[in-house]
Amino acid sequence: MSGENWDDLRIFLAVAREGSITGGAKRLGVQHSTVSRRLRALEDRICAHLFFRKPSGYALTDAGEDLYVTAARVEAEILKFDGEQGDEETEASGELRVSAINNMASTILMPIFARFHTAHPEIELHVLVTNKFVRLAERDADIAIRLSNDPLDTLIGTQLVTVASAVYGAREYCARVRAGEASETWLGVECCGTHMSWTRAACPDRSHNFFVDDTLLTLAALKSGAGLAYLPCFMGDSAPELARLRPPEQEHDLGLWLVYHRDLRHTKRVRLFREHMRREIAVIRHLFEGRM
Repeated sequence: MSGENWDDLRIFLAVAREGSITGGAKRLGVQHSTVSRRLRALEDRICAHLFFRKPSGYALTDAGEDLYVTAARVEAEILKFDGEQGDEETEASGELRVSAINNMASTILMPIFARFHTAHPEIELHVLVTNKFVRLAERDADIAIRLSNDPLDTLIGTQLVTVASAVYGAREYCARVRAGEASETWLGVECCGTHMSWTRAACPDRSHNFFVDDTLLTLAALKSGAGLAYLPCFMGDSAPELARLRPPEQEHDLGLWLVYHRDLRHTKRVRLFREHMRREIAVIRHLFEGRM
C-alpha cells in the first residue's frame, strides 16, 4: 500500500469516527478542504459513495461500512508493526500524541512535557486536552494520562502517583465556617461523575444555585468566594487564596495512570516518555498526594 493510499484511509477513518468532515479535519490537524478533496478522490477511485448525510452528521453507506472494516484492520496492522519495530529503533523520532486532563496539562504537567520536548526535540510532541474517554485503539492518541482507579484491561498502564483531593474554599470564607459565622455553601460541580458523586455525598439536599462543569472553573469560583468544592490537592494547595476546610480522605484518592495500547509497548518514543514521566512525577509526588 502506498503512503498516499494509507493517508486516504486515515482520513476516511477520522471522518467515520467523528461523524463529520470538520471533526475529521480537527482530529487529524489538517484543513477541512483537504479532507473533503481526499474523500471525493477516494470515492471516485473506488466508484462508490462512502457517506450519506443525516441531521446528526455523516453516516456510513453499505460500501462505507465494508471499507471501514478493511481500513480498521489495516490501521491495526500498521500500529502493530510500529510497535514491533520499536525495539530496532536506534533513535527516537516521529509523532507522539499524548492526551491529558486539562487541569493537569495546563498546570502541573506542562513543565514536565516541555522538558521532554527539550530532551527529545526529534520527537514531534502533540499534547491533547480532554476530560472525555480517549480511544487509544483508534489512534485518538498514543498515550493517555488518566485519573482512574479502574484502568481498562485492554491497555497497558503504569500508575504514576496517587492524586489526593480535599474540600477547599476561599481562605476567609473557610475561617468563617470554622468559627460558626457562615454555613457551608457547596458549588454544583459537574465536571465528571466522580466529583458529582462526592458533591452529592457532601451536600445531599443539592441546594446548589451555582454550577460549573470544569475543574479550572471550580478553582476560579472558589477563589471568588462562591462556596466549597472538592479539588485535587495539587490545584488547591497551589492557590494562596484558598484553604482546606477538611483534609484529604483516602476514599477520595484516585490513581494517575499513564496508559497506552499494547501494540506500542516496544516503541521507543513511548518508552522514553513513560520513563520521563515516572522520573519527573517521583520528584513532585508530594504535591499530588497532598502532603503539605
